[in-house]
Amino acid sequence: MRHLLDTKTLSRDAALRILDVAEDMADTQQREVKKLPTLRGKTVVNLFFEDSTRTRISFEAAAKRLSADVINFSAKGSSVSKGESLQDTAQTLQAMGADAVVMRHGASGAPRTLATSGWITAGVVNAGDGTHEHPTQALLDAFTIRKRRFGADSRGRDLSGLAVTIVGDILHSRVARSNVWLLHTLGASVTLVAPPTLVPQDVSAWPVRVLYDLDAAVAEAPDALMMLRIQLERMNAAYFPTEREYSRRWGLDATRLAGLAADSIVMHPGPMNRGLEISADAADSSRSTVLDQVANGVSVRMAVLYLLLAGERDDDGRAA
Repeated sequence: MRHLLDTKTLSRDAALRILDVAEDMADTQQREVKKLPTLRGKTVVNLFFEDSTRTRISFEAAAKRLSADVINFSAKGSSVSKGESLQDTAQTLQAMGADAVVMRHGASGAPRTLATSGWITAGVVNAGDGTHEHPTQALLDAFTIRKRRFGADSRGRDLSGLAVTIVGDILHSRVARSNVWLLHTLGASVTLVAPPTLVPQDVSAWPVRVLYDLDAAVAEAPDALMMLRIQLERMNAAYFPTEREYSRRWGLDATRLAGLAADSIVMHPGPMNRGLEISADAADSSRSTVLDQVANGVSVRMAVLYLLLAGERDDDGRAA
């Protein structure tokens, strides 16, 4: 694997390979000594132009457990805030000998620009770009669904026949976009539920069904119900009347939780707005996979870094 930029172009075989390697990584994390020598001598740079403590820590933990050296580069307070271009930053990282760059950026397409620019030979992992994609989040979500559904028999399986419902701010959500493409590739059927104002205009081109009524979606007994965070920091207009109104119509409360099928799971990419898109009852219930998703995120990101860096590279930096 040369880069991981999105899930839309990720093949079924490539996705399953990442998930299966993540199974191996998860097994190693049950041991007393969790650290592996696999990436000793490699350097992973976390290049974050947006704040994201959870994702950065997850990638940092993944790299360190594979014995890689980690450099955390935050745009705030750096030369970037003084006007340095992405090209100059990239060439600085190249001079430092970065083997992989984990990039989070507010502009959609920025990681692809870095990966295809010729400025660096390092592999690039998209850790979230604008309102485009967040591929490792979708992979850890798929890993979590597969593990909850199939348990110890999950290795090698896709998600054929499973129904996943994604609820919330679809318009601004890179998590939703990455999940739609990956879940479709893995054979799951996807339903989106949101206020009409938070549904993207191009959704007709997506392999999904759109509903506007959460109660109707819950009545269909999806295998997984994924609640998205209402991203108040991304909102520059009144997409719904009030937070209370949103919670009443599209929030997962105790009543809706009780209406789910016995084996349905509740997911959330975090951080959660408790009492807005998800109630404390739902977030802390036995159906909730929120903490599983955090733990699985480290295993999946270990798998991605392993597949990116463990293979030999030729003189042009391409994986051999």
